[in-house]
Amino acid sequence: MKTLWGDYYINMKAKKIMKVDQAKGKKPLFVQLILENVWSLYDAVLKRDKEKIDRIVTSLGLKIGAREARHSDPKVQINAICSQWLPISHAVLAMVCQKLPSPLDITAERVEKLMCTGSQTFDSLPPETQALKAAFLKCGSEDTAPVIIFVSKMFAVDAKALPQNKPRPLTQEEIAQRRERARQRHAEKLAATQGPASVEPLEDGGAPETSPKGEETKGDEHQVEGKTLKPQPEEGSNHESFVAFARVFSGVARRGKKMFVLGPKYSPVEFLRRVPSGFSTPLDDLPPVPHMACCTLENLYLLMGRELEGLVEVPPGNVLGVGGLQDVVLKSATLCSSPACPPFVPLNFEATPIVRVAVEPKHPGEMPQLVRGMKLLNQADPCVQILIQETGEHVLVTAGEVHLQRCLDDLRERFAKIQISVSEPIIPFRETITKPPKVDMVNEEIGKQQKVAVIHQTKEDQSKIPEGIQVDSDGLITLTTPNKLAVLSVRAMPLPEEVTRILEENSDLIRSMEQLTSSLNEGRNTQTIHQKTQEKICEFKRKLEQHLTGRKWRNVVDQIWSFGPRKCGPNILVNRSEDFQNSVWTGSGVKASKEASRYRDLGNSIVSGFQLATLSGPMCEEPLMGVCFILEKWDLSKCEEQGASDKHNQERRDVVQEAQAEGEACPGRGENGGPQAGGSEPSEQKTSQRGESSLTDCYGPFSGQLIATMKEACRYALQVKPQRLMAAMYTCDIMATGDVLGRVYAVLSKREGRVLQEEMKEGTDMFIIKAVLPVAESFGFADEIRKRTSGLASPQLVFSHWEVIPSDPFWVPTTEEEYLHFGEKADSENQARKYMDAVRKRKGLYVEEKVVAHAEKQRTLSKNK
Repeated sequence: MKTLWGDYYINMKAKKIMKVDQAKGKKPLFVQLILENVWSLYDAVLKRDKEKIDRIVTSLGLKIGAREARHSDPKVQINAICSQWLPISHAVLAMVCQKLPSPLDITAERVEKLMCTGSQTFDSLPPETQALKAAFLKCGSEDTAPVIIFVSKMFAVDAKALPQNKPRPLTQEEIAQRRERARQRHAEKLAATQGPASVEPLEDGGAPETSPKGEETKGDEHQVEGKTLKPQPEEGSNHESFVAFARVFSGVARRGKKMFVLGPKYSPVEFLRRVPSGFSTPLDDLPPVPHMACCTLENLYLLMGRELEGLVEVPPGNVLGVGGLQDVVLKSATLCSSPACPPFVPLNFEATPIVRVAVEPKHPGEMPQLVRGMKLLNQADPCVQILIQETGEHVLVTAGEVHLQRCLDDLRERFAKIQISVSEPIIPFRETITKPPKVDMVNEEIGKQQKVAVIHQTKEDQSKIPEGIQVDSDGLITLTTPNKLAVLSVRAMPLPEEVTRILEENSDLIRSMEQLTSSLNEGRNTQTIHQKTQEKICEFKRKLEQHLTGRKWRNVVDQIWSFGPRKCGPNILVNRSEDFQNSVWTGSGVKASKEASRYRDLGNSIVSGFQLATLSGPMCEEPLMGVCFILEKWDLSKCEEQGASDKHNQERRDVVQEAQAEGEACPGRGENGGPQAGGSEPSEQKTSQRGESSLTDCYGPFSGQLIATMKEACRYALQVKPQRLMAAMYTCDIMATGDVLGRVYAVLSKREGRVLQEEMKEGTDMFIIKAVLPVAESFGFADEIRKRTSGLASPQLVFSHWEVIPSDPFWVPTTEEEYLHFGEKADSENQARKYMDAVRKRKGLYVEEKVVAHAEKQRTLSKNK
């Protein structure tokens, strides 16, 4: 088999396969043994050489029907011969059996990877869970083996296609009964038309049946027909049924067996903590465990292309379909007979949902049908996401234009079956900052003239900043809380691209670190760091230290306080305050231990403000990406002085009130201390309100003031730096012939695309072009490129990364060269500005635009010329 490909030739005299072609002009082995036989068959059929066709059919031992042999279309003859000579079904099945590995060949590393989700390691699993590894490797079918089934996705099928809903064929006895009843009904009709006197006896000599018997017969007939088509009326309005696409990894899946349904977020540690080991209670009596349910395997199917065949049991290692799980499985799950089994790692799809639209019914009364239809679509498509925003909009998130159209068609025709209105596609963006540019818009080096203009422009921008905000020349923002008791100093810096990429790749690890830190702060030591997890954290920290080098990044990694947004994003908060040191690596620490809880609460407010700032940026309320916020100063001295003075004044007031209470209680001491007990209640209430009075004033709670102040400080720190938009980018693979390469490049350049690589496919005249294209410019791209190339080019789009748009959305001409090149208005198209204004309009934010573009060209009502 190895000599079929390559420069191997056959020597007929020596009957050997030679490496080098000794006799010139010989063909390679694959051409001589395989392709020439196929070419010979095609040549004989196309030239209608009947004798040669008969010899080929006879030598191969085939039986071709007379109708196919006499057919005028050569494709019919070739199909008839090849379907018997080289049947594709046998070839595919043989290839699967020979090439695909056996379920018994599964490696231990793959088993551990399947059983560990996120940053979890195999050694950190409970002993009961680790014991299931042997069942995976053995893949046994014994009755004692645990049954483990992984459901990778759910797919919708027509309810009529299920085996139990198909009308079964009638038997010979039922056919004879129906024939006899039809003859009897025909005889009754004749008797009714001709009268009772002219009724002739039937052929078998019997009398015709009377009306009651006829009614009974009709009833029997309906009963038999109901048996044959029994399941059809059960569906009613719902014509879609869901079947789970699954694989058995251990044990035998049998119909009627009860199983545990483990969701993707299920934890066996939680179950073993609630239920003692060796439990023997029924499944229905178990205590509720999050993300775990029970089900019964109702229907098992053999997946035969479009057809489904019912099964009673399925041995391990096979792929099957499971019916009746639509109420307990959303997209993926793990079915297991042992609750100690961990959930499998969900499938990772190459296509990332990036394009979203808002959907609503055309008739408001059909909103329940839309909600139900979107739930079915979410369950049927593993790559789609369904969201309900705070405004009440139902949002559909898809991978691209083609996927969006497919989902909308399914929603209209299959799941909701109503008319829907769809908004314009909502394209996400990201906001970031960059280093100050070294050249201007006309590629001139920024000199003194440019610097003077920039400083002048910066001063104009600073005049718009509200009072009470100090802006340093280095971009340091100093902001005071509304009650003037705390001062925050924040600086924003752009992160290197490598650091942003590392933060995106390790989002699961960052989320695990955050969960561990929160549990430790709350005093719960339920989560412990395993050795391998600790090694991953150390490796992650080492990568950050490797890329964050230089004077301005000194000791930054050790001072990282939080990540954002949602505490696992590609932005970091660095704490350089001397009073309160907190880090994601070591936890919190303060100089005075008695103030630990107070500083931790106020520190949580600072982090919350950072999270809000990174969730919506100042340009168009989009999330931030690749930004480092440094908290240079956090001054609470005034707050401490205020708290001390309030405490001293409160103590003096308490002493005066106690003295007054004792003076009033003296005449009534003999009455069982009633007035004394009544006087102690207000003192207790005032004591409980001491802490609140020092931190709450007319501006609200002090923690809320810190959140708002930190958020505003981060936004102003961004605005004093060069701001940029980041666009989502597709990787575009295009296959085209050399004749249409120019048209392909024209379409790409028109849509802000960029060609990365172009190479010719060996042995063909096709070129493979790799390019990047903004998602915002991708709508209609496939149709346009097919029209421009007459169908000779076909693109394939896959989400790749986020890329900074180089143009400044707030740019205005400042130098003499820029004024000469762009004009005083500088009204040439700015791509970043166009995207930013479109997003701000969609969100209802203020947009700076001219209502009247050219006032001198407007016409008056009197002279309409």
